[in-house]
This record gives sequence, structure tokens and C-alpha cells, in this order.
Amino acid sequence: MISAGEARCSRAGCVADANWQILWRNPRIHTADRRKTWLACDEHVGYLRDFLAARDFPLEVLRFPLPAEAEAMA
Repeated sequence: MISAGEARCSRAGCVADANWQILWRNPRIHTADRRKTWLACDEHVGYLRDFLAARDFPLEVLRFPLPAEAEAMA
């Protein structure tokens, strides 16, 4: 698992720390139990979410790391 300090935004060319995770899948090729993860900084979370939503991909946007994960790392 990537720690919060090592996680970078998935937007091409961005090297900012990730504060969000976008869980998504392409229903044409992924079964319902498989989801991919993109990480995003505050600036690009909307762009990446909208990119996937425009393709009608099911997605969920969550804080990164999840509060329980952050506590476990402390």
C-alpha cells in the first residue's frame, strides 16, 4: 500500500500530493467487484472525476488516506 507521503496525483504531469482517491470501473470490461483507483490532489479531483463521469463509469470519491488508514499509520 502506498503511504500518504508517497502518493502523487494521477493527473498527467502533476506531482502534487494526493488528498483524494477515485474508485472507478469500466462496466464494459470490469466485473462489479473490481475497481481501479486514481489518486488526486485538491486541484485535479474535479477534473479526474468529471473525466470518468462523462464516460458513465461508476465511481466513488473518498479522502486519501481514509481516516482509519491515517490513524493506523500514526
